[in-house]
Amino acid sequence: MIGKKVEAALNNQINAELYSAYLYLSMNSYFLSINLTGFANWMRIQALEEMTHADKFYRYVNERGGRVTLMPIDGPPGEWSSPLAAFEDVYSHEQKVTAMIHSLVDLAIEERDHATSSMLNWFVDEQVEEEANAQSIVAQLKLIGENTGGLFMLDRELGTRVFTPPAQSQE
Repeated sequence: MIGKKVEAALNNQINAELYSAYLYLSMNSYFLSINLTGFANWMRIQALEEMTHADKFYRYVNERGGRVTLMPIDGPPGEWSSPLAAFEDVYSHEQKVTAMIHSLVDLAIEERDHATSSMLNWFVDEQVEEEANAQSIVAQLKLIGENTGGLFMLDRELGTRVFTPPAQSQE
C-alpha cells in the first residue's frame, strides 16, 4: 500500500506530466502555424511521450493500492517569438520536471518507500535524455542563427522522429 504523502506527490506529478503534454501540443500548434512541420512533429511526439509518462505514474499509483485524483490542468502559452525561444522553453521546462522527479525520489527515500524509489529510477534516467535532447536542439538553433537553410534542414531532421512507447507491465 502506498503512503498518503507519496500518493499525493505522485498525483501532482501526473498533473505535471499532463501539463507537459498540453505544453508540447501547444508548441506543435505554434510550429504548424509557421509551417515548420518537422518541429511540429517533434512536439507531437514529445506530447505522446508525456502522456505515456502520466500513464506510467497513473498505473503505478493504482498498482500500489492508491487512488489517482485528477486535477485541473493549467493552460499553456500559445506563442513564441522564434523556434529558438520555444526550444529554450522546452529545455527550461524539462529542467523543472527533472527537479520535480528528484523531489519525488527524495520523498520516497524519506518515507522509506523502496518500491516508489525503484520505479522513479526510470524517470531519473529519462530526464537525463529529455534535457540532453532539448539542449542539443537549442545549441543547433543557436548555431543556425538567421540561416533559413539551416532551419529547414533541422526541420527536416526533426520530422523523422517517431514515437516508440516504452515497455509497460500488463494491466
